[in-house]
Amino acid sequence: MRLPQARLDQVLDRFREVEARMAAATDGNEIVRLSKEHAELRPVAEAVQNLERARAELPELEEMAASGDADMAELAGGELIQLRDKLPELEHQVALLLAPKDRDENASAILEVRAGTGGDEAALFAGDLFRMYQRYAQSRGWRVEVESASEGEMGGYKEIIASITGDGVFGRLKFESGVHRVQRVPETEAQGRIHTSAATVAVLPEPEDVDIEIRDQDLRIDTYRSSGAGGQHVNKTDSAVRITHLPSGIVVTSSEKSQHQNRARAMKVLQARLYEQQRAAADSARAENRKAQVGSGDRSERIRTYNFPQGRVTDHRINLTLYNLPKVLEGEALDDVIDPLIAEDQAARLAALEEELA
Repeated sequence: MRLPQARLDQVLDRFREVEARMAAATDGNEIVRLSKEHAELRPVAEAVQNLERARAELPELEEMAASGDADMAELAGGELIQLRDKLPELEHQVALLLAPKDRDENASAILEVRAGTGGDEAALFAGDLFRMYQRYAQSRGWRVEVESASEGEMGGYKEIIASITGDGVFGRLKFESGVHRVQRVPETEAQGRIHTSAATVAVLPEPEDVDIEIRDQDLRIDTYRSSGAGGQHVNKTDSAVRITHLPSGIVVTSSEKSQHQNRARAMKVLQARLYEQQRAAADSARAENRKAQVGSGDRSERIRTYNFPQGRVTDHRINLTLYNLPKVLEGEALDDVIDPLIAEDQAARLAALEEELA
């Protein structure tokens, strides 16, 4: 893709303007806002500068390669070949950075995993999925904190909600939203028959610097006793919290030991769900364009199948099939699925940029 010089100049001009305003700013809020924009623009500006240096060097090498000095021409010719090979890569890097992208790419996230069809086996599978994400997060240095959990009778989870904190969490996990299907022989199956069960995954960005108005009069807050294991404290204290957001009908719960912590955690999840609702409303205007994109985030869509007898993982959105199911479920090879999804999304974003520049 040949990027127009005017677009490159626009990036550098804005970067220099932000730097100049940062040096002169005295207001704390403005400094924070400018610092954030500077951090976002810096990698783009550096990539543009690298590209411009390469483009400027090209005619100089061409002139040297055509000179009458044989030694100089030979040396310049070799460098010219390397530079011509390098230019498309530099332009691709800049194009990716300029392409439209999710503003929540670098945000932390709320992960929700729920058992679907399949009874006890679905709950066990939901537990497998959560552990997969937990191990994957740990391998990337992200922090996982369970906000609420409802365990299945045979193990696993009917529902588990956790916050995953770190840089770029949402950008890597957002494609996990949807229905995950498992095909395997349950431990409770005496005849050795393969069952199909499902669990749903939702990945919501934790809003940063976004004003989500939640009025007290729009909330109904109930406290109740936690059920299940946990000792005398859980059984005797009304510490669990249920918050209902009346305008939207969204209900969130948290059932740890501290009522104060439960309220704070439930409010964080509520804020993320309301923010996701706003994102969905904004995205609906682009619904037709998004239908073909990987990251549509439709949670009713079956996105992936985990087939145990064949050791196979298939992502149906990009027709990707891998035969390393154990490593994927360990979180060790989850990048083997996520990276192609990100590449597909990048291709869609580059197509959008080409359309914009046309």
